[in-house]
This record gives sequence, C-alpha cells and structure tokens, in this order.
Amino acid sequence: MKFLDLAKVYIRSGGGGSGCISFRREKYIEYGGPDGGDGGKGGSVWAEAVDGLNTLIDFRYQQHFFAKSGQPGMGRQRTGKDGDEIVLRVPVGTEILDEDQETVIADMTEVGQRVQLARGGNGGFGNLHFKSSTNQAPRRANPGQPGVERTLWLRLKLIADAGLLGLPNAGKSTFLAATSNARPKIADYPFTTLAPNLGVVGVDGAEFVIADIPGLIEGAHEGRGLGDRFLGHVERCSVLLHLVDGTSETIAEDYATIIGELEAYGGHLADKPRVTALNKVDALDDEERDEAKVTLEQAVGRSVLMMSGVSGEGVTDVLRAVRAEIAEDRLRLKPVEEEDQWRP
Repeated sequence: MKFLDLAKVYIRSGGGGSGCISFRREKYIEYGGPDGGDGGKGGSVWAEAVDGLNTLIDFRYQQHFFAKSGQPGMGRQRTGKDGDEIVLRVPVGTEILDEDQETVIADMTEVGQRVQLARGGNGGFGNLHFKSSTNQAPRRANPGQPGVERTLWLRLKLIADAGLLGLPNAGKSTFLAATSNARPKIADYPFTTLAPNLGVVGVDGAEFVIADIPGLIEGAHEGRGLGDRFLGHVERCSVLLHLVDGTSETIAEDYATIIGELEAYGGHLADKPRVTALNKVDALDDEERDEAKVTLEQAVGRSVLMMSGVSGEGVTDVLRAVRAEIAEDRLRLKPVEEEDQWRP
C-alpha cells in the first residue's frame, strides 16, 4: 500500500426535496382540503476516524463525494425520503483543512470521532403545512434548501509517542527494525526511507509507538532533498530521538543541521524534549568513541547516549531514556504473565 499524507477532496451535501401542493379528492368527500407532504432532507457529508488506516491513498482515486438529495413530498400527506449520507473514513490523526490549507476545520485524533463537513438541506413544506383557519386551501409550497458544496484538504499526521530524527543514513530505519516488528527499507545510500514508518517498541513492560521519517538535509525547509513536509508526522510526539552518525567526520555540524531545520520549521518542534544518541559506535574503537562522544556533547550541551542499532549495544538504555519522557497515560503496559501453576 502506497503512503499518501495529503489529499484534496470535493464534497457536496444533498439538497432538500420540494414540498408538494396537493388536495384530497375522494368520492363523496366534500372539501377534502390540502394533503401535500413535506420534502425529504438531503444527505449530509461526514468524516469519521477509523482504526486500521495509516494512509490517504484511497482519496487519490476518488476525490468527489456527493450525497443524495431528498425526494420531493407527495400527496396523501406523504413526506419525501431523506437522502443517503456519505461518510469519509480517514485515518486517526487526519487534519481536515479548508480550501486555503490553513484553517483547521477538524482534527481527528480518536477512533470513532465523527465530524459533519457539509449539512444536507432541509426539505420544503407542503401545502398542508400552511393550512389555517383563514386559509383552508393554500396553494403554496416551499422548495427544498440547496446542499453545501466545499473543497477540502486532508492532511495526515501520524499518531506516535516518539519520533526519529537524523540525517539520511544516520541509522534510523535500522534502529526501528531492531527494536520493533516494522520492516522499513534499509540500504547504504541516502534517502532510503521515502515515507514515514511506524513501529511498536517495548521496554521494561511498557510499549509505545515510534515514527521514523525520511532524513533531513541542510535547507530542507526550502525544499531541498525531500523537504520538511514529513516533519508534521512528529508534531504529535511527546519526545524526539535524534540519532547522529558516529562514523561521520562532521558530527557537530550534523547535529546543528537537524536542530536548524527544526527551528526553521516552527510548530514548537525545537522545544520538544529530545534524546540525543550517537549511533554506529560498533564501527569505532575506544579512542574514536571517546572523541566522538566529547565532540557531540560539546555541540549538544549535555550528556549523550551511545548505541548501535546493528549490534544492539546501548539500545535498551536509549529506549529507557525515551520512555522516561513519555507520559504514563500514553504508554501501553503489557499484562503481567501469571506464573505457570501445576495442574493435574
């Protein structure tokens, strides 16, 4: 399944049915009076957050969603049938924006959340509705209200507890594959990851979700490389895990590049709690490790962790540091397994 996090849709709610002008005409019944029914209500357009989706790819193949209009009223006091509504099923974490791509109409953050995007038009009154003591044979009826037509944007921001940051080939996908059941593409060339990946990580009896996004390069906020459009997927994270390639000859510059892109992106990403780890230490000897760690700590201004996604060295310590920054209510605790008891 292809990943798509931005889609444009055109929606229109159904119009209401017109009211009916009718009079009761039966044999031997004099002055039957008006009996025109009201028109049916037009169908509305809704958005619903559902479980099991992590892409907007369905909206690439269908962009137009038009609800049915209500049927007009009929004689014998019959009300027209209401139009069928339409439900847009979107992944959890989808933002619904107006046509200007700035005004947020709704933020779908919970499974089952429903939002009305366009309300169906009301049906018109039939002439029965206008009967009174002074007007016992009204010959008027109302037309139904027209539907609402809108152009909307759907923007997906994945729901994750922690986000991975780093330059291309910093080892983010390797780390995700080593700590979860996710299987992102791993290769020895830049921009191996072209779309965000999610993985469930467990440590010390607790589980949380980590999001791996494509690597950033200097000038990503200006559109270089893959740009910074994927940074939106880590806006909802509680903590950011910044991986720095320990085999790089410009460790301090690599760290400063990512921080600069976070500050240029805005959205308080630069203010989020961060855990910085020096990756690929399995390829360094003791002297090179110490030198690389000192260089990175001077750039960060505090102590950093050392790890290797390939050998597993220091991975548990990094996961514990990330877990400590996540609120307890966002963690999913594993059930304690009962000790096997002897049974006859």
